[in-house]
Amino acid sequence: MKNGNCKEVISKEARRKRWKKDWEGYLYMLPWLLGFLILTAWPMVYSFYLSFTDYSMFTAPEWVGLKNYIKMFTRDRGFSKALFTTFRFVLMAVPLKLVFALFVATRLNKAVRGMNLYRTFIYLPSLLGGSVAVAVLWRNIFGIDGYINTILGIFGIEAVKWLTSPKYALTTIVLLNVWQFGSSMIIFLAGLKAIPNSLYEAAGMDGAGTVHKFFKITLPMISPVIFFNLIYGLIGAFQQFNSAFLITKGGPANATYLYALMLYEKAFTSYQMGYAAGMAWILLGIVGCFTAVMFIGQKFWVFYEN
Repeated sequence: MKNGNCKEVISKEARRKRWKKDWEGYLYMLPWLLGFLILTAWPMVYSFYLSFTDYSMFTAPEWVGLKNYIKMFTRDRGFSKALFTTFRFVLMAVPLKLVFALFVATRLNKAVRGMNLYRTFIYLPSLLGGSVAVAVLWRNIFGIDGYINTILGIFGIEAVKWLTSPKYALTTIVLLNVWQFGSSMIIFLAGLKAIPNSLYEAAGMDGAGTVHKFFKITLPMISPVIFFNLIYGLIGAFQQFNSAFLITKGGPANATYLYALMLYEKAFTSYQMGYAAGMAWILLGIVGCFTAVMFIGQKFWVFYEN
């Protein structure tokens, strides 16, 4: 009995010390936890509730059930147009940005003097890409009297209405998104540096050329990095707002009327906060579906060493 009591006392003491350490950890986590609950979790739950209401921010929410969602898919032609335009933007911007970022990363993956300085300068546009100043600059560059048309005029090419023609406006926004390739490029560069040089040496001894090495060694070895950048780029593209809002205001003829821009206007211009909340949850569902499909499909093309 004495040994049993002694073991029980020791066990209680150990549990007490363990709980003390756990509570210390929870105490350090408390600021983040409060921020998550108050600024993230609660707004998400409340927005889900608002999506089933008619709410203008000036009156109390009025429960309308599925009315907002039914209106989106049956009566709101602007919703389908914005969704289609966003899909077009994603299908153009994400692949182009990935390809360009990978190309630049391969060029910067060299043992050249001053390479760190070059990488810094090339990364800088991505730090400024979403700012108002860059959007204004982009609008001036692609304006009817902008630098691009000035250069085209030197070669006798007629000025292109980049921002006022529905044919070219979305392409201009896509190019701005591609120009912000710095984050993807840095991640690609880290992946390239992790590839053992011995693989290239062995392939060279077997007679493999540069193109063969790229497709048979580089791409398979960085496929997890490609997958990460693809997911990251997809989520960002579906939420694209700044460029369409600051440069074209969704025009001309709604050619750049992206989903996030419509959501913003419904919430803060038309004050249809309940409808906008429903749009936000539809967007979450779309991004979630695309992400799930890519996670299912990645087993067919993503190579992991283990």
